[in-house]
Amino acid sequence: MSLRLDHLVINSHFALDECAQWFRALGFTLTPKGYHTLGSVNHLIMFADHYLELIGLPPDGETMRQELLATPPGLDGLVFASDDAESTERQLRAAGFDVQPLRHFSREVVSGNARGEARFTTVRLAPQSFSAGRVYWCQHHTPEWVWRDEWLQPGAVQALTLVAQDPDATRRRYARLGETSLLKVLSYDDWQADYGALLPLSGERDSQFAALRLSGRDPVAVSNAAHGLDLPQAYHNGRLRVAIPPLSLVLEFDHA
Repeated sequence: MSLRLDHLVINSHFALDECAQWFRALGFTLTPKGYHTLGSVNHLIMFADHYLELIGLPPDGETMRQELLATPPGLDGLVFASDDAESTERQLRAAGFDVQPLRHFSREVVSGNARGEARFTTVRLAPQSFSAGRVYWCQHHTPEWVWRDEWLQPGAVQALTLVAQDPDATRRRYARLGETSLLKVLSYDDWQADYGALLPLSGERDSQFAALRLSGRDPVAVSNAAHGLDLPQAYHNGRLRVAIPPLSLVLEFDHA
Protein backbone atom coordinates (compact mmCIF):
# COMPACT_ATOMS: atom_id res chain seq x y z
CA MET A 1 0.00 0.00 0.00
CA SER A 2 1.27 3.51 -0.79
CA LEU A 3 1.40 5.54 2.42
CA ARG A 4 0.67 9.27 2.52
CA LEU A 5 0.86 11.18 5.78
CA ASP A 6 -2.46 12.69 6.79
CA HIS A 7 -1.59 13.85 10.29
CA LEU A 8 0.28 13.15 13.50
CA VAL A 9 -1.46 13.22 16.86
CA ILE A 10 0.07 14.80 19.98
CA ASN A 11 -1.95 13.57 22.94
CA SER A 12 -2.19 15.88 25.96
CA HIS A 13 -4.72 13.88 28.03
CA PHE A 14 -6.42 16.63 30.10
CA ALA A 15 -3.88 19.40 29.42
CA LEU A 16 -4.84 20.55 25.91
CA ASP A 17 -4.83 24.24 26.82
CA GLU A 18 -1.27 24.05 28.18
CA CYS A 19 -0.13 22.04 25.16
CA ALA A 20 -1.70 24.59 22.81
CA GLN A 21 0.04 27.41 24.68
CA TRP A 22 3.48 25.86 24.04
CA PHE A 23 2.89 25.48 20.31
CA ARG A 24 1.39 28.97 19.91
CA ALA A 25 4.36 30.48 21.75
CA LEU A 26 6.74 28.58 19.44
CA GLY A 27 5.15 30.40 16.50
CA PHE A 28 2.59 27.96 15.15
CA THR A 29 -0.89 28.97 14.01
CA LEU A 30 -3.56 26.85 15.70
CA THR A 31 -7.14 26.34 14.61
CA PRO A 32 -9.84 27.22 17.14
CA LYS A 33 -10.63 24.48 19.63
CA GLY A 34 -12.74 21.78 18.01
CA TYR A 35 -15.14 19.36 19.68
CA HIS A 36 -15.45 15.86 18.24
CA THR A 37 -18.68 13.92 18.44
CA LEU A 38 -16.46 11.23 20.05
CA GLY A 39 -15.94 13.44 23.12
CA SER A 40 -12.38 14.63 22.48
CA VAL A 41 -11.22 18.21 21.85
CA ASN A 42 -8.45 19.42 19.55
CA HIS A 43 -6.47 22.13 17.82
CA LEU A 44 -4.80 21.62 14.44
CA ILE A 45 -1.54 22.96 12.98
CA MET A 46 -2.24 22.98 9.26
CA PHE A 47 0.30 22.51 6.47
CA ALA A 48 -0.39 22.20 2.73
CA ASP A 49 -1.44 18.54 2.65
CA HIS A 50 -1.07 17.24 6.21
CA TYR A 51 -1.21 18.54 9.76
CA LEU A 52 -0.42 18.10 13.43
CA GLU A 53 -3.32 17.43 15.76
CA LEU A 54 -3.11 18.49 19.39
CA ILE A 55 -5.76 16.39 21.09
CA GLY A 56 -7.10 16.09 24.60
CA LEU A 57 -10.08 15.35 26.77
CA PRO A 58 -12.27 17.87 28.62
CA PRO A 59 -11.99 17.39 32.41
CA ASP A 60 -15.76 17.34 32.74
CA GLY A 61 -16.52 15.36 29.58
CA GLU A 62 -19.30 12.81 29.62
CA THR A 63 -17.55 10.63 27.03
CA MET A 64 -13.99 9.45 27.65
CA ARG A 65 -11.91 8.12 24.78
CA GLN A 66 -10.03 5.42 26.64
CA GLU A 67 -7.57 4.94 23.77
CA LEU A 68 -6.27 8.45 24.49
CA LEU A 69 -5.53 7.48 28.08
CA ALA A 70 -3.85 4.16 27.21
CA THR A 71 -0.46 5.76 26.50
CA PRO A 72 1.46 8.55 28.28
CA PRO A 73 1.05 12.12 26.96
CA GLY A 74 3.04 12.77 23.83
CA LEU A 75 3.06 11.95 20.15
CA ASP A 76 0.97 8.79 20.03
CA GLY A 77 -0.83 8.77 16.70
CA LEU A 78 0.50 8.12 13.18
CA VAL A 79 -2.29 8.67 10.67
CA PHE A 80 -2.12 7.97 6.96
CA ALA A 81 -4.47 9.32 4.29
CA SER A 82 -7.22 7.20 2.77
CA ASP A 83 -9.33 8.09 -0.25
CA ASP A 84 -11.71 5.21 0.47
CA ALA A 85 -11.91 3.89 4.03
CA GLU A 86 -13.74 0.70 3.08
CA SER A 87 -11.11 -0.16 0.47
CA THR A 88 -8.31 0.57 2.95
CA GLU A 89 -9.96 -1.69 5.50
CA ARG A 90 -10.13 -4.55 2.99
CA GLN A 91 -6.48 -4.12 2.01
CA LEU A 92 -5.32 -4.16 5.63
CA ARG A 93 -7.35 -7.26 6.44
CA ALA A 94 -5.99 -9.00 3.34
CA ALA A 95 -2.47 -8.16 4.54
CA GLY A 96 -3.19 -9.91 7.83
CA PHE A 97 -3.69 -6.92 10.12
CA ASP A 98 -6.25 -6.95 12.92
CA VAL A 99 -8.58 -4.08 12.02
CA GLN A 100 -11.27 -2.48 14.17
CA PRO A 101 -14.69 -1.51 12.77
CA LEU A 102 -14.80 1.69 10.76
CA ARG A 103 -15.41 4.76 12.88
CA HIS A 104 -17.47 7.71 11.61
CA PHE A 105 -17.43 11.03 13.44
CA SER A 106 -17.46 14.78 12.93
CA ARG A 107 -16.89 18.17 14.51
CA GLU A 108 -18.32 21.61 13.91
CA VAL A 109 -16.02 24.15 12.24
CA VAL A 110 -16.26 27.92 12.48
CA SER A 111 -14.04 29.80 10.03
CA GLY A 112 -14.55 33.54 9.84
CA ASN A 113 -18.23 34.07 9.17
CA ALA A 114 -18.65 30.55 7.78
CA ARG A 115 -19.85 27.54 9.71
CA GLY A 116 -19.71 23.92 8.59
CA GLU A 117 -19.06 20.34 9.61
CA ALA A 118 -15.86 18.35 9.17
CA ARG A 119 -16.70 14.66 8.71
CA PHE A 120 -14.30 11.74 8.88
CA THR A 121 -14.09 7.96 8.64
CA THR A 122 -11.11 6.23 10.23
CA VAL A 123 -9.68 2.74 9.77
CA ARG A 124 -7.96 1.73 13.01
CA LEU A 125 -5.64 -1.13 13.70
CA ALA A 126 -6.30 -3.10 16.88
CA PRO A 127 -4.81 -1.61 20.08
CA GLN A 128 -1.15 -2.49 20.60
CA SER A 129 -0.66 -3.42 16.94
CA PHE A 130 2.23 -0.97 17.23
CA SER A 131 3.58 -0.34 20.69
CA ALA A 132 4.61 3.28 20.05
CA GLY A 133 0.98 4.35 19.66
CA ARG A 134 -2.07 4.29 17.48
CA VAL A 135 -1.68 3.73 13.73
CA TYR A 136 -4.70 4.40 11.54
CA TRP A 137 -6.03 5.84 8.29
CA CYS A 138 -8.33 8.82 7.87
CA GLN A 139 -10.71 9.60 5.04
CA HIS A 140 -11.77 13.26 4.87
CA HIS A 141 -15.30 13.60 3.52
CA THR A 142 -15.20 17.40 3.79
CA PRO A 143 -11.56 18.50 3.36
CA GLU A 144 -12.72 22.02 2.59
CA TRP A 145 -13.65 22.37 6.27
CA VAL A 146 -10.21 21.22 7.45
CA TRP A 147 -7.80 22.94 5.05
CA ARG A 148 -8.90 26.58 5.38
CA ASP A 149 -6.69 29.34 3.96
CA GLU A 150 -6.71 31.31 7.20
CA TRP A 151 -5.03 28.43 9.06
CA LEU A 152 -2.48 27.26 6.50
CA GLN A 153 1.15 27.98 7.35
CA PRO A 154 4.52 27.35 5.70
CA GLY A 155 6.46 24.21 6.47
CA ALA A 156 5.95 20.48 6.58
CA VAL A 157 6.71 17.39 8.61
CA GLN A 158 10.05 16.08 7.40
CA ALA A 159 10.65 13.08 9.66
CA LEU A 160 9.29 11.20 12.65
CA THR A 161 11.81 9.51 14.94
CA LEU A 162 10.74 6.35 16.72
CA VAL A 163 12.85 4.78 19.49
CA ALA A 164 12.62 1.02 19.98
CA GLN A 165 14.08 -1.81 22.01
CA ASP A 166 14.51 -3.79 18.78
CA PRO A 167 14.94 -1.35 15.89
CA ASP A 168 15.30 -4.00 13.16
CA ALA A 169 12.09 -5.81 14.13
CA THR A 170 10.32 -2.47 14.44
CA ARG A 171 11.38 -1.40 10.94
CA ARG A 172 10.13 -4.69 9.51
CA ARG A 173 6.83 -4.30 11.30
CA TYR A 174 6.18 -0.84 9.89
CA ALA A 175 7.39 -1.89 6.45
CA ARG A 176 4.47 -4.32 6.29
CA LEU A 177 2.16 -1.29 6.13
CA GLY A 178 3.68 0.03 2.93
CA GLU A 179 6.36 2.42 1.73
CA THR A 180 7.12 5.66 3.56
CA SER A 181 10.25 7.76 3.98
CA LEU A 182 8.81 9.44 7.06
CA LEU A 183 10.01 7.09 9.79
CA LYS A 184 13.47 7.04 11.35
CA VAL A 185 13.99 4.24 13.89
CA LEU A 186 16.66 4.42 16.61
CA SER A 187 17.65 2.17 19.48
CA TYR A 188 17.38 3.59 22.99
CA ASP A 189 21.18 3.56 23.21
CA ASP A 190 21.43 5.62 20.02
CA TRP A 191 18.79 8.02 21.31
CA GLN A 192 20.65 8.51 24.58
CA ALA A 193 23.89 9.18 22.70
CA ASP A 194 22.29 11.66 20.29
CA TYR A 195 19.40 13.24 22.21
CA GLY A 196 19.81 12.08 25.81
CA ALA A 197 21.40 15.28 27.10
CA LEU A 198 18.32 17.17 25.92
CA LEU A 199 15.60 14.61 26.68
CA PRO A 200 16.60 11.33 28.35
CA LEU A 201 14.21 8.41 27.88
CA SER A 202 13.83 5.63 30.43
CA GLY A 203 13.70 2.85 27.84
CA GLU A 204 10.87 1.11 29.69
CA ARG A 205 8.55 1.13 26.70
CA ASP A 206 8.98 -1.32 23.83
CA SER A 207 8.91 1.66 21.46
CA GLN A 208 7.78 5.27 21.40
CA PHE A 209 7.52 8.22 19.03
CA ALA A 210 10.07 10.71 20.33
CA ALA A 211 11.11 13.39 17.82
CA LEU A 212 9.48 15.35 15.05
CA ARG A 213 11.45 17.27 12.39
CA LEU A 214 9.76 20.27 10.79
CA SER A 215 10.63 22.75 8.08
CA GLY A 216 9.40 26.25 7.44
CA ARG A 217 10.18 27.87 10.80
CA ASP A 218 12.74 30.51 11.75
CA PRO A 219 15.08 28.72 14.19
CA VAL A 220 16.15 31.99 15.83
CA ALA A 221 12.56 32.97 16.58
CA VAL A 222 11.77 29.46 17.81
CA SER A 223 14.89 29.48 20.01
CA ASN A 224 13.90 32.80 21.57
CA ALA A 225 10.40 31.49 22.23
CA ALA A 226 11.72 28.26 23.72
CA HIS A 227 13.96 30.28 26.04
CA GLY A 228 10.91 32.24 27.21
CA LEU A 229 9.08 28.98 27.91
CA ASP A 230 12.11 27.55 29.74
CA LEU A 231 12.20 24.58 27.35
CA PRO A 232 15.52 22.73 26.90
CA GLN A 233 17.14 23.42 23.54
CA ALA A 234 20.33 22.78 21.63
CA TYR A 235 21.74 23.08 18.11
CA HIS A 236 22.92 19.89 16.44
CA ASN A 237 24.44 19.83 12.96
CA GLY A 238 22.92 23.24 12.29
CA ARG A 239 19.43 22.13 13.29
CA LEU A 240 17.61 23.51 16.35
CA ARG A 241 16.22 20.98 18.79
CA VAL A 242 13.64 21.94 21.40
CA ALA A 243 12.42 19.47 24.01
CA ILE A 244 8.96 19.50 25.58
CA PRO A 245 9.59 17.17 28.55
CA PRO A 246 5.93 16.78 29.68
CA LEU A 247 5.23 15.33 26.23
CA SER A 248 8.50 13.32 26.01
CA LEU A 249 8.96 15.00 22.65
CA VAL A 250 11.77 16.76 20.80
CA LEU A 251 10.91 19.17 17.99
CA GLU A 252 13.66 19.62 15.40
CA PHE A 253 13.65 22.68 13.16
CA ASP A 254 15.33 22.96 9.79
CA HIS A 255 16.22 26.42 8.55
CA ALA A 256 13.26 28.26 7.05
